[in-house]
Amino acid sequence: MKLLTAALTNKLLRNGANRDQDHAPVVNFFNPVGSATWLISEMDPDNHDWLFGLCDLGMQSPELGTVSLQELESIKLKWGLKIERDLHIKAAHPMSYYAERARDMGYIDA
Repeated sequence: MKLLTAALTNKLLRNGANRDQDHAPVVNFFNPVGSATWLISEMDPDNHDWLFGLCDLGMQSPELGTVSLQELESIKLKWGLKIERDLHIKAAHPMSYYAERARDMGYIDA
């Protein structure tokens, strides 16, 4: 599966052009055989490889930051699996809400 569609990329770029706003997450990537999760709200308009969001590598310390789309796409997991995109994400809150909950809980609950 392709991690980003054209529609998702456009939404992420629009959000990235307005960094002063607290955007709702647009996409949720996850490790299907592990606990890593990336809840993404923005893409850097000057460098489409850089995504911004809430990142949790499964070590009970989720944090806001950037991640490389190319790096996510290149991860090879057990049984030939790769990082996947949650097709059913329905973010109802801004990123700050998810970040606060993740800090309290030690993991992303999207």
